[in-house]
Amino acid sequence: MRSISTATALAVLFGSAALSLGAVGTASAAPTAHVTSPGGLAVDGPAQRVFVGDSTSGTVTATAYSGAVLGSVAGVTGVSDLAVSDDGSTVYAAAPQIHEIWAIDANTLAVKARYTVATNTGPRHVAFSGGKVWFSYGDQWNGDLGSVDPSVDPASGTDPVSLAQFPTEGTSVGIWGQALLDTDPSQPGILGVAETGLSTDSMAVLDVSSGKAALVAWHNGDYSLNSGIGDIDLVPGGKQVLVNGRDRDAYADGTFKAAGSYPSGQFADVASNGLVAQVNGGRIVTYQPNATLPLHTYDEGTSQTAGLAWAPDNSRLFALVGSDAQNVGYTLKVLTGPALNNPALTVNAPASATRGKALTVTGKLTATVPLPAGVKLQVTRVDLDSPSGKALSAVTVRTDGTYSFSDTPPAGGTVTYKVTYAGDAAHSAVTASDKVDVSRATTALSLNNNGKVYSYGADVKFTAHLGATYKNRTVEIWANPYGGDKPNKLLKSGKVDSHGNISATVDMTRDTDVTAVFKGDSHFKPRTVRSTGYAKVKTSTVVTKNYKTAKIGSTTYYWFHKNTDPLLTTTMTYYPGRKQRMDLQVYYGGKWYTADGSPEYFKLASNGKSAVSLGAPGTSGIKARMRSSYINNSSGDNVNTTTYGSWKYLYFSN
Repeated sequence: MRSISTATALAVLFGSAALSLGAVGTASAAPTAHVTSPGGLAVDGPAQRVFVGDSTSGTVTATAYSGAVLGSVAGVTGVSDLAVSDDGSTVYAAAPQIHEIWAIDANTLAVKARYTVATNTGPRHVAFSGGKVWFSYGDQWNGDLGSVDPSVDPASGTDPVSLAQFPTEGTSVGIWGQALLDTDPSQPGILGVAETGLSTDSMAVLDVSSGKAALVAWHNGDYSLNSGIGDIDLVPGGKQVLVNGRDRDAYADGTFKAAGSYPSGQFADVASNGLVAQVNGGRIVTYQPNATLPLHTYDEGTSQTAGLAWAPDNSRLFALVGSDAQNVGYTLKVLTGPALNNPALTVNAPASATRGKALTVTGKLTATVPLPAGVKLQVTRVDLDSPSGKALSAVTVRTDGTYSFSDTPPAGGTVTYKVTYAGDAAHSAVTASDKVDVSRATTALSLNNNGKVYSYGADVKFTAHLGATYKNRTVEIWANPYGGDKPNKLLKSGKVDSHGNISATVDMTRDTDVTAVFKGDSHFKPRTVRSTGYAKVKTSTVVTKNYKTAKIGSTTYYWFHKNTDPLLTTTMTYYPGRKQRMDLQVYYGGKWYTADGSPEYFKLASNGKSAVSLGAPGTSGIKARMRSSYINNSSGDNVNTTTYGSWKYLYFSN
């Protein structure tokens, strides 16, 4: 049985212990148990419950076999290990930071008793055997074994807690460190003990059926069998222990000797029928007794597993698995079918194929436990015409495990071939799949008005034309105005008319990308085309402070006194940060010349206005002209196309 390390937590008084309980014996809708620092994992067969300790929070949580949380007990400070009584009525928790062992009712989660252990180091690991709770305690150089007799009432004056129970006769120095403990229901009264600490290799099997520990077998730490012990399990049906989830060591005549091994692993738990569940890197693997090939493999990716326990009926495994790649906490997982061999199934389809032409799919079904002869596999094809899947003819596996079948895909696009073995009495079900990119034709799709320029606010009809398709005649038209603050908007979605056309109107207040989208069908690929329409801004300029308007030749001028400052007020379509560009030119010698400092940009107010005082020339007879314009990418934004305002002509007189 895996023993789980503790983490520091604050000590609390007995009166501060809190408990909460869901519906007894039912699987609630609550999430499965999650712990920060694993502090024990124990399975209660009679109560059909799993108990999980969290040393960081000081809690013991009860779940159903489904993993659903039923309730919890708080205040078990630094809980480090859990054990269940033989009758399943009581869960015992070691709380080393407050030097106590708690007895918790397995059904109600009420705290039945708290036993004080007179030590400064422990208790650390617990096990129930021979009617007593056995616990390890002590430091690196001075470990020992203690027990709690639940039948003793402390009020009687007799202390139910006994220390210094590890036999010294025949073991020379006894154990160092806080030992790992394990029991086996098929061997009542037998306790496995394994030393932990800096120098670890000693182990023992004890007979505790009399209430006192008697030595059955002992191995002094000479590293001849194991180079450090992190886990020990009693093996049912024989005088063996499993060390570190890998090495089988037999004991007879009071000594241990190597008796074989499983493939490399970190730790394990042994079922009552001898099946071994082993943690090996990111995998949890089960083995039949003494086998070398896996029976069932659960791939947990990069997650670490910190605890592992069989259900007493061997129907499932419970594992505390790292919650993510960084292992931020651990979650209780329920692993079903551990006694069934899980076959490996491959499916190999071509990467691409032509619609309407035959293709061949191959694969292989293998298992470490022999499969029945003539195994059949169910085949399902999933495509655009059959999104829920269409069953194809079953395929028979050859004697070497290989299989193959041919199919002519009627639909193009991504086609998935899913192959399933339903399982049998010795094998779990398995499903695998592979995808094929099946060719589709390309239809014609066009959209008019690309590159055209429109006046501000013009209502422009964009028409999409769709060519030949199979079943889908729907086209979507989307508009995405420049500027980013008005997201892509669906203008219209519908079937094209008998000519293949569909139209939508765009209010051209900004440059706008218009897209037509055909999502494809089983014979034709999806297509998207884009057309960009350009929208001018609305701009006008009002000239004031003139004393009259009059024509010079065929051109109308605003007349100003030579010492008057013309006021030019421009109104332009507003956009945050937008500026208008003012151009100023002077007439001389029969030509218009750009004035010094022109053009110049002036920021628009939030109402879209910009008032500019031109300044008086002080000289009569001067002709000038100005205009206000929006210049794309120079006026502070690019949401409209460049728009030039009309010239305003000015004349200065005496």
